[in-house]
Amino acid sequence: MNVPGKIAVLGGGSWATALTKILLSTQASVNWYMRRPEQIEEFKLLGHNPSYLTSVKFNTENITFYSDINQAIQHSDTLLFATPSPFIKQHLAKITVPIHDKIIVSAVKGLVPEENMLITDYFNRYYHVPYDNLAVISGPCHAEEIALERLSYLTLGCTDSQNAEKLSAIFRNSYLKCTYSKDVTGIEYASVLKNIYAIVAGICHGMRFGDNFQAVFISNAIEEMKRFIDTVYGVVDRDIYHSVYLGDLLVTAYSRFSRNRTFGTMIGKGYSVKTAQLEMEMIAEGYYGTRCIHEINEKYRVEMPILDALYEILYNKKSPMTVIRQLTETFK
Repeated sequence: MNVPGKIAVLGGGSWATALTKILLSTQASVNWYMRRPEQIEEFKLLGHNPSYLTSVKFNTENITFYSDINQAIQHSDTLLFATPSPFIKQHLAKITVPIHDKIIVSAVKGLVPEENMLITDYFNRYYHVPYDNLAVISGPCHAEEIALERLSYLTLGCTDSQNAEKLSAIFRNSYLKCTYSKDVTGIEYASVLKNIYAIVAGICHGMRFGDNFQAVFISNAIEEMKRFIDTVYGVVDRDIYHSVYLGDLLVTAYSRFSRNRTFGTMIGKGYSVKTAQLEMEMIAEGYYGTRCIHEINEKYRVEMPILDALYEILYNKKSPMTVIRQLTETFK
């Protein structure tokens, strides 16, 4: 198998745009699937994504655009999925061509809704893609900072070491470093949990909790993350303080670019969940991840006071002030 071969980016948002910018610094050309033909036509006219990261200019001669996902797949060897998790199942339902012989890289930081499944597990079960051909890309890396070419770090997770090395190489350039790991499941769960914790960090920020408290909050959040991943997946050779776990949690909880923190801040300031969602121009994936992880944890019963608190606020409409005050009593 030719790895990575011809690469297709599937998704038209900010993360897909940032990843395409990275790939075009290491590859001669890419295929790019966007579901809306009008977005593609405007992109070709302007030389940039008309809706996301509009400051990033592209040489469109190096991009073959597709509005048909099956055509993009047929002309590609490696498929990089970068769509929001709430819509991943909807996009995958459009696929009618085989993908079991493709390399799949997931940049989706969430779970498959309703199924409560990790993205790699979903591809393996329903599309028969071998685990060695499945990878995830994650880390403390905001799309906005990729646009500015600020030094950033990613980690690629893949169970096959040779594929991991070849795939991680396509994400390395002058402003981006990429390492690889075999902890695919741990990385996937961490990418879901950090969004959940970032919403809580935002709620606390909106309620005017200070930096002292946020430090304590993050200390408790990383321990909760470790408890859950160790229980659900098992204790492996994983350093929870590696950048793909703790680093990604920190940047998502603290950064002004974090949509999950922004969503939480609005709730902390008194917005209803629905109003905050309507005013957000992008999706806060932690909202959906909260329900998924809460339902998964009904089986495992891991002690997760932060997750439980957020679930009460988002889905049971409990007072953020009351719930957060109770949560603070559990911290150490």
